[in-house]
Amino acid sequence: MTRPAWQDVPRSKLDRFEAIARSEAPELAQMILFQIRQEYPYLQLVEDESGEPLALVGIRRAIEGFVHNLTAGGHPRVPPEMFQEFGRGEGLEGRSLDALQAIYRLGVRLTWRRLAEIGQQVDIPAPAMYELAESGFEYLDGLVEQSVRGYAEAAARRASERLRLQRQLIELLLVEHRGDGSVALAERAARIGWELPETISVGVLMRPAREAVAPAVGQGILLEMESEQPRIVIPDPDTAGRAEILRRATAGWSGAIGPAVPLAAAATSLRWAETAVQLIKKNLLPQGEVLYCTERTEELLLLPAEELIDASARRCLAPLDGLSPTQARRLAETLLAWIETPGGAPEVAARLGIHPQTARYRLRQIRELWGDAIDEPDQRFEMLLVLRARRLRGDSPATSG
Repeated sequence: MTRPAWQDVPRSKLDRFEAIARSEAPELAQMILFQIRQEYPYLQLVEDESGEPLALVGIRRAIEGFVHNLTAGGHPRVPPEMFQEFGRGEGLEGRSLDALQAIYRLGVRLTWRRLAEIGQQVDIPAPAMYELAESGFEYLDGLVEQSVRGYAEAAARRASERLRLQRQLIELLLVEHRGDGSVALAERAARIGWELPETISVGVLMRPAREAVAPAVGQGILLEMESEQPRIVIPDPDTAGRAEILRRATAGWSGAIGPAVPLAAAATSLRWAETAVQLIKKNLLPQGEVLYCTERTEELLLLPAEELIDASARRCLAPLDGLSPTQARRLAETLLAWIETPGGAPEVAARLGIHPQTARYRLRQIRELWGDAIDEPDQRFEMLLVLRARRLRGDSPATSG
């Protein structure tokens, strides 16, 4: 390996180079800061306890540390804490690192210009100064690396804080009878920049796997992933294109989204979504997609009322009890088709795929079993509910319990 040219510079020249550079470090730092302020007038500088800008302190320490380590024969080391703090500050303010990196490059360029002049002044050979320039660029990389660490830490902290505030907002949204809590709700929403909508839908998701990545639901939609069953809050759900965005984002997930309700009734939307999820778990509603409760009204009204439906079935389907299971099933299917179908035997036959004469025969049997009660609107409506609920559950419609 080629011996570094810097190591061949006489000690006397190195000492003189360091002495001049360190003595000029405060003035050079002031000049660099002045230039930074000229090019970045919007930059807000944080001051230390003595009122001195931390940026000025950082520049001076960076110059002194760079020169000292270089002339001592070591590798220039970046003072980590301060430059991590600079990156942390950018992250906490929600800015990118672009401006900070540009400032670093400006500072290194101005520093190199002055160090090159000092090198000529003390007659340091050109090869050694080339190495100094290379070290300067490495030093710049180190400054950026430390700032990136601080920035990443701040970004993680900001994300964690936002998730905490978002979770609190969701909890407050879902509290029933908040009373005069609307002010607190508005304050919580403002802290995360969320505009309170007029209407809202609340959904419940089922993880496809424990390690599943959160759906990328887009801006404005709140997602709380810490629960075993994540909750999703959709503002103004009828906005054009929102349903399609959610469909793509939740591909591969199961769950349900409650109906759109006024903001104050968010808990009601959640209850319907939770009801739908319970039916999904029982395999009474399909898995592998996020359902909309308003598209599953029949199932949500009839399936949860299992005990009530069974009790009603024992009464209104009692005339079928004396028949064989096959006879009872056929008559129940025919009864449901008749109630659902306007018209007579031909329409019932077409619906069931049987001969019209068979339909007429079954309808006569139904008339004999129920008598005039079959014509009462309330009785027919109750039988319609019972038979549809049984069909949705996959039970034999003839079973009266």
